Amino acid sequence: MKADALGRKFNTLRLSLTNVCNLACLYCVHESDANSQTFLPTANEVQSQGKKILSVKQFVAVIKSLLRHTPLKTVRLTGGEPTLYKDLPELINALKKLGIPRVVLTTNGFLLKRKAAALKAAGLDGINFSLDAIDKEIFFKMSRRDKLEATLEGIDAALENGIKVKINSVIMKGVNDAQVLPLFDFAVSKNVVIRFIELMKMGHLYKGHNDYFFSEENILWTIAKKYDFQKKLRPTGSTANYWETREGYKFGIIANESSPFCSDCNRLRLDSFGNIYGCLSSNDGISILGCLDDDVQLEQRLQQALKQKQTTKFTGSDLSMKAIGG
Repeated sequence: MKADALGRKFNTLRLSLTNVCNLACLYCVHESDANSQTFLPTANEVQSQGKKILSVKQFVAVIKSLLRHTPLKTVRLTGGEPTLYKDLPELINALKKLGIPRVVLTTNGFLLKRKAAALKAAGLDGINFSLDAIDKEIFFKMSRRDKLEATLEGIDAALENGIKVKINSVIMKGVNDAQVLPLFDFAVSKNVVIRFIELMKMGHLYKGHNDYFFSEENILWTIAKKYDFQKKLRPTGSTANYWETREGYKFGIIANESSPFCSDCNRLRLDSFGNIYGCLSSNDGISILGCLDDDVQLEQRLQQALKQKQTTKFTGSDLSMKAIGG
């Protein structure tokens, strides 16, 4: 695959397995839809705009075709909520058999207590848990579900099964910004990396983003009340800046607004219906299902996706993260 003018290529795929979630997080779901989020009974039969979510066989066919054009070092399984995809262990196992070096998962962790062992056995390499509060009331305010205990049990189950764990925490001003230090202390107690995430201009908050924005500077100022730390060198292609405390604990901040990382972004996104996106800031998916065996057309569509990438700063989209993968 030909690189763009900034030298960017795709080597990480974020694969959205479903656009359904069992939480209704404040930054992802508008209040009017908060009570309509349901479990996914049979992932491969759910209809959306007349289309079926792809089966394991179809996902594997897509990724095989992509591998002819770009070496994927990591496939991250997202959603919606990917643990609602009923054939998740089978898909993980199939991806490992394709030779993907790292197959990882981003999840709210609600179902992990009973799924962790099977995912580990299938070959899963790591899990990023979305955890926006450690206080039960604030967790409910953020997720609109009373599932903190289940999420914490999911984290424990992953660790007990030897799965590498990270925690991702979206911080919203006036909602859960008081949770920065409690979340930090929780991550330290579990000896796992936490990454705080600046609120992104996505979905229903595309235009109301500033009302809730809590910056990288604010997060660091909060942590500095209790900890001394120094900045680490940011790895090329990393979404996060990292710091290390005097005690040797490493933490990160994904700061789309304060510290954009567009210039070396290497991510390609594939939604649950076979459309690719080069950037979250584009809501124009590019269908590739009809050209998987046509290398010329597939290369053209990958280049089209690459052109969607921003050059300096993420601009956002009114497309919900639930549709394209967080």
